[in-house]
Amino acid sequence: MKTISIEIDKPWGGEIILTSPNSPYTAKILHIKAGHRFSLQYHDQKVETLTLVDGQAEITLGPNPQQLTVSPMQKNQGYTITTGTIHRIKAITDATVLETSTGEKGNTIRLEDDYHRSDESETDRQLARHSS
Repeated sequence: MKTISIEIDKPWGGEIILTSPNSPYTAKILHIKAGHRFSLQYHDQKVETLTLVDGQAEITLGPNPQQLTVSPMQKNQGYTITTGTIHRIKAITDATVLETSTGEKGNTIRLEDDYHRSDESETDRQLARHSS
């Protein structure tokens, strides 16, 4: 059995990837620093479930930028994000989120980003894994 644990620094904190790059699914532990947030984004292929396991955070969800709702995340409750759904997590305190998803395929389209990052492709993610 081969074990996997790849740590990647992110401007909002970091992630630990627990699955191999060619797995049909992905599991990650996300650490988000208090006051930081992900991009306001959507995925063109990926489906994911986000679960708050520690800390306090809020989640933004909606079908389009004009219909977004912001809600406090409940611990140990899964929030499933379907393909094309706009979403963002903001940490109120330092927070840990478990992400389970389909494989790392397709693109992440960023509508807003506090760190001025552009969209992320499948190739970008592969390069980030190999440089960590």
